[in-house]
Amino acid sequence: MTFIDLYWQPRISSSTDTSLCHGACVEVDSDTEAVANEGFKLGCISCKMRGEVPAKASVDWYFKALDESNFSHIYTYDNESNTTDPRFIGRLRWNGSKQTRDLQDGSIYILNVTYNDTGTYQCIFNRILMYPNYQFQTNARKNITINVVPRLTRGMASILSEVMMYVSIIGLQFWLVVEMIYCYRKISAAGEEALRESAAEYLAIASESKDNCSGEQVAE
Repeated sequence: MTFIDLYWQPRISSSTDTSLCHGACVEVDSDTEAVANEGFKLGCISCKMRGEVPAKASVDWYFKALDESNFSHIYTYDNESNTTDPRFIGRLRWNGSKQTRDLQDGSIYILNVTYNDTGTYQCIFNRILMYPNYQFQTNARKNITINVVPRLTRGMASILSEVMMYVSIIGLQFWLVVEMIYCYRKISAAGEEALRESAAEYLAIASESKDNCSGEQVAE
């Protein structure tokens, strides 16, 4: 499920009252199928409920392999990144919000994915809302289960979408062919009718001319 947080902040100037509209925050679920020996983005977005309140946040990532029962801390981002697990040293890159302390996108990127990366990842946002007279601390937690495969497999929804696309294209082409045949027959029929009318007019004119000539000969 996605959540959209679209907020505004008033700004009062000496001449007019205006409002600033900030960008929307949308919580999108991360992909869950990674390909071995390739890169993979672990998505984690936590939208701030009170968009008008200044805040700062840090993000921590944890990992639990298939054969493990507890999560291990692997990465933290608090204005700078730090990989804490030897299994991921040199393979994790920050892929979230940049140039701000008010983090809402805590995504990271795994380089050179291995089968040992299969498991459950946990993303935790530690956010502090800074009100005028006090600060309020909150956190958001998300779990993402990743499966590492030799090559990317297509889901049923993707296959059905492609099939429907081809069916629509074929149906549209068939409809265009039918329309072209109909228009051709209609134009052809109109052309034949015009030829018949032209022939009838020509015969009428020829007959009238013949009658006029016969009348002139009788008069002589």
